[in-house]
Amino acid sequence: MERIAVLAITKNGVEMGLSLKKLFPDWQIFAPSKFSDNNEMINWYDDSTSIKIVDLFQSNDGLICLFSLGAVIRLIAPYIKDKKTDPAVIVIDDKAQFVISVLSGHLGGANELSNEISEKIGATPVITTAADVNKTIPVDLVGKEFGWKIDDDTTVTKVSAFMVNKEKIGVFQDAGEKDWWKKELPNNVSKYENFEGLKNSDSKGFLIISDQIFKDKILENTVVYRPQTLVVGVGLHWDTSKDTIKNGLKSSLEKFHLSSKSLARFVSIKKEKDVEGLIELGKEMEIPIEYIDREELATITTPNPSKTVQAFEGTSSVSEAAALKSSSGELIVEKQKFPPNLTIAIARIQN
Repeated sequence: MERIAVLAITKNGVEMGLSLKKLFPDWQIFAPSKFSDNNEMINWYDDSTSIKIVDLFQSNDGLICLFSLGAVIRLIAPYIKDKKTDPAVIVIDDKAQFVISVLSGHLGGANELSNEISEKIGATPVITTAADVNKTIPVDLVGKEFGWKIDDDTTVTKVSAFMVNKEKIGVFQDAGEKDWWKKELPNNVSKYENFEGLKNSDSKGFLIISDQIFKDKILENTVVYRPQTLVVGVGLHWDTSKDTIKNGLKSSLEKFHLSSKSLARFVSIKKEKDVEGLIELGKEMEIPIEYIDREELATITTPNPSKTVQAFEGTSSVSEAAALKSSSGELIVEKQKFPPNLTIAIARIQN
């Protein structure tokens, strides 16, 4: 979390806030100006607490309140929206005995932060989310540390219920980091080597970790995670437009049933001047771009070298060589040609 605010409304709370500031120097401490002793480590406010807490709730990634749980709930209740956008909210009691994860425990990180605070101040963390209490897999957090994306979050609640109720869960993974669950799998969770095995199992819910697109009725009870595993090599001319690249990419992904949510980066040859079309597409899709020198690309063996490309670029391959070089992985989409001057190849990062 980048922005964390601590709100104290009592003299004892102010002292607790200062103690937290020593442990977490980047946090901002707020307290009513009526308690002010001109300590510059505190942000003193003149507004009523009911107004100030709304401002802090809406402008921070995390809000730590050093007063009663009931008061906090009453104050923030009208402004709660959903777990994808609400900040983490934590309450610490006046004796610093308990650190309570109140809101956005999983996606917002309140559970993790509550445990961290508790460990540092010697308090007891209070976590009530079912996956944590039952020590099972939190479906909405799988792969979060690696930047995985959930393909469709409408199934998360259903599959989470299957998980905590110990219904049979099947897992299939063919891409991404393997160590997403560092403990022994719960007894109700089984891994399958391929999609057919998963589909034909007696599982009630499913977790799929893949950069491929599947179509099957089991997806109604599935959470699909998209690891960033696809590296797109791009061969192009200096004036190739954003829309041309975008359409070529879309065509390639659809043809080979790959998800755009698994794109890790674009890679191309380093030219004297960057291609604006590629830069624009990278910004639009929020995907980074890597450039590789022609001398490096020339050392890569590719399935479809070109004498024409060799003559113009000084290397017999751009798109395939760039994808292979950057990914250090496997070429899963050989060079796709989009005349007059665009080629696309895709490699998968091996984990």
